[in-house]
Amino acid sequence: MSEDRLIVLDPTASDPDAEHRALRGRGAAAQVDILGLRVWSVTDPDLLKQLLTSADVSKDGRAHWPDHAEAVRTWPLALWIAVESMFTAYGRDHGRLRRMIAPAFSARRITALTADIEALVDGLLDDLATVPPGDVVDLRERLAYPLPIAVVCKLMGVPDDRRDRFRTVVDNVFATHLGVEEQAANTAALYGLLDSLIEARSAEPGDDMTSLLIATRDDEGDGAPLSHAEMRDTLLLMISAGYETTANVIDQAVTTLLTDPGQLAHVRAGRCTWDDVVEETLRHQPAIKHLPLRYARADIPLPDGRTIRAGEAILASYAAANRHPRWHEDADTFDATRLHKDHLAFGHGVHFCLGAPLARLEVTTALRMLFRRFPGIRLAAGPDGLARMPSLISNGHTALPVRPRPAGDSAG
Repeated sequence: MSEDRLIVLDPTASDPDAEHRALRGRGAAAQVDILGLRVWSVTDPDLLKQLLTSADVSKDGRAHWPDHAEAVRTWPLALWIAVESMFTAYGRDHGRLRRMIAPAFSARRITALTADIEALVDGLLDDLATVPPGDVVDLRERLAYPLPIAVVCKLMGVPDDRRDRFRTVVDNVFATHLGVEEQAANTAALYGLLDSLIEARSAEPGDDMTSLLIATRDDEGDGAPLSHAEMRDTLLLMISAGYETTANVIDQAVTTLLTDPGQLAHVRAGRCTWDDVVEETLRHQPAIKHLPLRYARADIPLPDGRTIRAGEAILASYAAANRHPRWHEDADTFDATRLHKDHLAFGHGVHFCLGAPLARLEVTTALRMLFRRFPGIRLAAGPDGLARMPSLISNGHTALPVRPRPAGDSAG
């Protein structure tokens, strides 16, 4: 087959569904331009799962990507490939860093957070109940954002008065329409906040993950203690992944249920559960569309005879893979009652998201309590009137306008 004509990914993601169809139309993988970088976008779920578990594919660009230094200097998404955390680690380093973080997401800790999450949702819904009947509010601002921010900040020991500043800089990490200088300034602000968090928790340790990392960073038994850069970037990973993605899933689930009342009727009639809604949302509208980057350590043959060459970069295109027609029948249709809802929303293999159980708990709790408390909630805009986030990565809306109670409804 002749070399692909490059697909240039839209940095504002104005029509991701059409873009994903175009990517799948090129076969198991397609060569794309992502903000000036030439990489392989992998959309075939079988190939993607293979690559996500293969020792021949690395996330460590410093070691396995010849273009790494130049990309860090010139690419708008440099932070995604420059961080030093388990997100960009390979082999023993990845295992070492993951072991340090895993205790924060133990089943015991997640279970212990259940009552806190319910109390947080209850408080947010109490506030929502003060909205006069018929009035419109932004549910992303009133529920989808504040819940995961509160949870992850509690988990990480971020003081309440720093939440808004963390949110602003983390939002920009996911923005793919910003230039190199804007992103560099945002990165500097972000690292300033992380350094101040480390300093604060060093002075006053608490029962949080930041304090735990500080206490254990010099006790790693294999002779590779946590460096300051790894400490900062691990906190960055946990804070950014812990709220932006969960906010998107809440946003997308509510949008779908209010756009397609039949799906909500399935839950209320007992034909499916809130867990089913969450899993189908993760399949149909995953929080992350494309996740940069991985790197081939050896030549990787593709089913059609092409080859991803050693040293080339790979983009995990989760949203396109989740809707691959060979994986799911009628894949573009949201159906919470479908028997198989397999997806790659949390990744696959050794890099599978440690926070998946917590995210599922937060979204399920938010949906269950929201629709019980506000059974008449309605979307205040048509689906076409909801603006998508201008991001190749983050998959949500800039706002989610709803009427929690119809005009004339005095309940709440």
